[in-house]
Amino acid sequence: MGGDRLENKTSVSVASWSSLNARMDNRFATAFVIACVLSLISTIYMAASIGTDFWYEYRSPVQENSSDLNKGLWTDFASDEADEKTYNDALFRYNGTVGLWRRCISIPPNTYWYNPPERTESFDVVTKCMSFTLNEQFMEKFVDPGNHNSGIDLLRTYLWRCQFLLPFVSLGLMCFGALIGLCACICRSLYPTIATGILHLLAGLCTLGSVSCYVAGIELLHQKLELPENVTGEFGWSFCLACVSAPLQFMASALFIWAAHTNRKEYTLMKAYRVA
Repeated sequence: MGGDRLENKTSVSVASWSSLNARMDNRFATAFVIACVLSLISTIYMAASIGTDFWYEYRSPVQENSSDLNKGLWTDFASDEADEKTYNDALFRYNGTVGLWRRCISIPPNTYWYNPPERTESFDVVTKCMSFTLNEQFMEKFVDPGNHNSGIDLLRTYLWRCQFLLPFVSLGLMCFGALIGLCACICRSLYPTIATGILHLLAGLCTLGSVSCYVAGIELLHQKLELPENVTGEFGWSFCLACVSAPLQFMASALFIWAAHTNRKEYTLMKAYRVA
């Protein structure tokens, strides 16, 4: 009689433990899948923002674009020796867009490269882009843009370098975190995902730092080079993608760390319960 009660008690305990363990596994698996989806979306957004040229956009009237007085800026913009003031003047006047790697302006077709068309209310334009070389990415910025004798502006110099490097560091951290997460799936363990969560947290900080550096750099540039009359500027969709990527990285990081930490803690409690 006593043996039957003990056997029933043991059966109930095993069934309860199995049911609780299954619920925990489902909860952690759900959190892990959601974190992976957030991580994938943030990676795509970050890669798209790095590879596109719409971090900042300028809007200027058509009359400015077709002015005979400004045709020399088109040639200067395409020159390998164009300094910061030269290419920014062209960006201001020709509906320019700026990315981390390239700068673009909208101009009349090639047939009018040196001789602009007659001024009309509207005309077809093509987009011409020039890539920033590595030397330009790491080149010093001057207190007076374009004036090499005005001294080096250290703040703007390091803001530019950080806005260029930090997105790549962020993308690299997320890819490395994904590799660790893949190893965790192969090993059927959530413990390594703590490292994945920490890497995503660092990636989010890098993305946030890059966005902050970019905003500060643009504001400082416009203090030194004022926009011409009737020209406006705004942050583009590439910049918005980077802004959205940062909170996604933080959310993925929180889910990865929560799932790994809580799973480890409850697994320890379940081992103690099973022994008892």
